[in-house]
Amino acid sequence: MRIATWNVNGLRARLDFLLHWLAARQPDVVGLQELKLTDEQFPHDVLASAGYRAATHGQKSWNGVAILTREPITVAVTQRGLPGQDERGARLLTATVGGDLSFTTVYCPNGKHTGHDDFPLKLAWFDALAGHLDEKESADRPTVVCGDFNIVPEAIDSWNEAGLTGAIFHTDEERARLRKLHAWGLRDVFRERHPETAAFSWWDYRGGAFHKNQGLRIDFLLASKSVLGRVREVTIDREYRKKKDGLTTSDHTPVMADLED
Repeated sequence: MRIATWNVNGLRARLDFLLHWLAARQPDVVGLQELKLTDEQFPHDVLASAGYRAATHGQKSWNGVAILTREPITVAVTQRGLPGQDERGARLLTATVGGDLSFTTVYCPNGKHTGHDDFPLKLAWFDALAGHLDEKESADRPTVVCGDFNIVPEAIDSWNEAGLTGAIFHTDEERARLRKLHAWGLRDVFRERHPETAAFSWWDYRGGAFHKNQGLRIDFLLASKSVLGRVREVTIDREYRKKKDGLTTSDHTPVMADLED
């Protein structure tokens, strides 16, 4: 089974690019973030023609998450939205996939900057996520929580840790929230398999950041022990941060893991 996560930065603008990637990589389960459309606007028919069914938690113009599963893998939604955090928008969707895998996609708040009112709200959202996992999920079952976390875990995950330490994504407060998810029982699949590899999943559109490799690793597949033990390989799909057939990519690129059945 191939699982993946991708912040598509607007599905309307990125639909053909997504279809290109699905055909090339053929993932079985995908968590999408930043759809920027409602459930009613979601292109179910187009995805079905490509062999995928979708569960969605959308929002007009902002946020929005979805889970794609390749036929005939079943998907049964168990949670839409993070309890108590509705004002932060449509940012969490959980489903049972293939009968036993709890699969959650999250689009975590950005926080803007440490002096902005959104920053403490971001920290509170992560606290709510940890509480939700404690109450509703179990690390003893096969579990994946994936998405755009808007946190740089360690110095190796930033192109400029020295210059950005203490800035948004790089604060002790944010990193402590991510460590709390690890303590709950989730592991960063990429870092577990590639402990010394500096690789990024997001590059600003501006200033030639991608070509200079001035990026951040903020998109993760987090997995419980039973899932981590099945991982054969995990890849940050850097090729899909490049234009394909004249199509413009998201500023994020997919992260994929291949699991033993």
